[in-house]
Amino acid sequence: MVPSPRPSDSPSALILDAARQLWNYHCLHEVISPADGILVFGSNDLRVAEYAAQLFHRQLAPWILFSGGRGRMTEHWPDSEASCFAQRAISLGVPDSAVFYETMASHTGENITFSRKLLESKVFFPQALLVLQKPYMERRTRASLEAQWPQLSFRLSSPPIAFDDYPNDVISLDDLIHAVVGDFHRILDYPGKGLATPQSVPPQVMAAYDMLRREGYTRQCPAS
Repeated sequence: MVPSPRPSDSPSALILDAARQLWNYHCLHEVISPADGILVFGSNDLRVAEYAAQLFHRQLAPWILFSGGRGRMTEHWPDSEASCFAQRAISLGVPDSAVFYETMASHTGENITFSRKLLESKVFFPQALLVLQKPYMERRTRASLEAQWPQLSFRLSSPPIAFDDYPNDVISLDDLIHAVVGDFHRILDYPGKGLATPQSVPPQVMAAYDMLRREGYTRQCPAS
């Protein structure tokens, strides 16, 4: 039986606790260090572009590659995710000469494949990258890179935003809960398709996921 969608009322404390469990599982909190470059996976959250600019100004890398066309959350954007992200970073003082664009990717696998090809076309063969993503996509991005670009050394990072502070005028709390459930679903599903490495899942995290699915938070889960 397909769960019915949640109504638009405020989620209960139990639902919020379960969503925080998934959020904490997704976030890796890796220690970052200087790298050959910064690879930014596009999305609907321009705060990731702002974070990339901060790391550039801290001299953690000499260039930034923004990757992303339009996805399921940015179909209405006036330009590609990469272009919008790049313009935000440039507006924050990152020189245009330090910015590269990959504007065709529509999902994580294409972010990886197309970015790798672009760097190789420029005769860039980075030994180490800083890879930036939204907080709740850190673990899936790491698993995808491990499977699809195993030679790359990298560190994953994201804007340091807590679950309760993450909703804004772009993503509502309801949207966020659907998103953290959807990304967890992909963490379970993608290894069997060869798209990601398997991830260990604590029992309490799986229980939180199961409860949220029962409550109807499945909007961002791929159809079986």
